[in-house]
Amino acid sequence: MQSLMARLRRFAAFSSGLFRPLRLGVRGIVIDGQGRVLLVRHTYVSGWYLPGGGVEIGESAREALGRELLEETGVEVLGTPVLHGIFFNPKVSRRDHVACYVVRDFRAHPFKPDYEIAEARFFALDGLPETTSPGTCARLAEIGGAPVSATW
Repeated sequence: MQSLMARLRRFAAFSSGLFRPLRLGVRGIVIDGQGRVLLVRHTYVSGWYLPGGGVEIGESAREALGRELLEETGVEVLGTPVLHGIFFNPKVSRRDHVACYVVRDFRAHPFKPDYEIAEARFFALDGLPETTSPGTCARLAEIGGAPVSATW
């Protein structure tokens, strides 16, 4: 009987990963030579956010960051981004996490609005739009010296 219970526990642990997988996203704090930060405005939600998106199957978080930045904003990561932190995002789901990187070495290609991103612009840290998301503001405050939170 104990063997059956052990097998059932193993199956439950395995199946929870299939039916409730951990979600991992990436965001980039892209800072230009003038100290400005890159933000995006989506077509489907109001406000300004750090660019990024989901990590695909078989992709590392850094690969996803490079892909998302290029797709969303035309920014090509040249150097090694610095991991700022991994944050739990309970507002999205109890299994959602975001890896946030600081990117200073990049090449900016022309930005083209599309069905997902309406606008991508650099802003001075002391001149952020009023509608900048709370998570974005928190991450920018942290790279400015505020204590780093565990949650997005």
